[in-house]
Amino acid sequence: ANEQQINFPIVYTNARAGTATLDLEKPGTDLIPLLDVVLETAPAPMHEPGHPLQVLITNLAANDFVGRIAVGRIRNGIVRKGAKITILREESAISGTVTSLTLPMGIERVEVAEAGPGEIVGIAGLADVEIGETITDPADPRPLERLHVDPPTLQMTFGVNTSPIGGKDGKFLTSRQLKARLEKEVLGNPAIEVSPTDTGEAFQVRGRGELQLAILVEQMRREGFELEVSRPEVLLHKGPNGIEEPFEQLTIDVPVDFVGVITGIMAERRARMENIQHGADGRARVDFLIPTRGLIGVRGRILTETRGTALIHQLSAGYKPWVGEIPHRTNGCLISDRTGVTTGYALYGIQERGELFVTEGEQTYEGQIIGESAKPGDMDVNAVREKKLTNMRTHSHDEAIRLTPPRRMALENALEFIGPDELIEVTPSALRLRKRLLNENDRRRDAGRRAEMREAN
Repeated sequence: ANEQQINFPIVYTNARAGTATLDLEKPGTDLIPLLDVVLETAPAPMHEPGHPLQVLITNLAANDFVGRIAVGRIRNGIVRKGAKITILREESAISGTVTSLTLPMGIERVEVAEAGPGEIVGIAGLADVEIGETITDPADPRPLERLHVDPPTLQMTFGVNTSPIGGKDGKFLTSRQLKARLEKEVLGNPAIEVSPTDTGEAFQVRGRGELQLAILVEQMRREGFELEVSRPEVLLHKGPNGIEEPFEQLTIDVPVDFVGVITGIMAERRARMENIQHGADGRARVDFLIPTRGLIGVRGRILTETRGTALIHQLSAGYKPWVGEIPHRTNGCLISDRTGVTTGYALYGIQERGELFVTEGEQTYEGQIIGESAKPGDMDVNAVREKKLTNMRTHSHDEAIRLTPPRRMALENALEFIGPDELIEVTPSALRLRKRLLNENDRRRDAGRRAEMREAN
């Protein structure tokens, strides 16, 4: 920083009243002073008069009527609705016609006939346009330096809800509706990739991180979808030194008192501390290099351990050699062995074997995970058992049942908790954990086959 940078205009505004003034002694009446300062100090867009059209695509949007919309700032030239344009790619070019041309107006986008240098435009008419490409004049195509979007690092399976109690809560239930929604997301979100699976009822969804995929799941849940999703998996590469995995540069800003806690959490996830800086305000900034798979569920835990005082920032650090297994949960699950409504009598006995995720009066089904066991290995339990009615009355048997409050997990926590053989059932009103194979005998046979395959290898 230098002394010239402190010579900036000061405008006093009242956003609620919609007024601005340059002098505190003179109350403002409107926002004209603010707009005048912007016109006087903000430089006009730099462009070459007579230069052919150049628009660098920096974002994508989607519309049900016009399809994919390329968003970018016009560097040179003029674009008109109905005009012929060319998209320049790294090794090819495609042509098209501007079917829709829009400019931002407040929070809306309005149709215009033409736009010039400096305008941020939305251009429709090219279905396969991508971020980083250049929209040019077909008569004189001149590319701009290409932008590159970070490739996906994680993938999850999105499938239709196959639970026995599915279809009662949502509006969108079929694989056709799920596919249409994911394809719509791809139109406006270049970081998302979708591909079908062998079953046709599920889709592989790739993204830039667990948070991005979790946001997509939450959006679909609020829109009325019922679906089931798997635990995120990292996308591995074969490098010159063997298997490589994606890494992230993670920066955490916390009060100094929590540095030890943060360091412990990061060590569990194979992170390496690269730098630490102590500030005068009693906070510290710690830099880590961490595998992307180590970030699954870490935000919620950091915010919990630091009482919400941590600031977290992450940046892709590319692919680096595999650093080994990251410990997952060591305890097994408490699994419901039948369908029905949970009873306090049954849960009272089950809660001694672990931590419950459900409470009395909830609908459950065979294969649903209703708690975390206190020991390794899964345990099938009867959560719908009722107390038999008899004429026997004793003080010890008739005392009130006291249930420990259940542990309720948000989507991010659930994604971290589940294992490879488990899924999350997502509906507009509930999140449930379940086994991929609901039947106990099917799970045992599958475990036997997996053991045989490991021995063979």
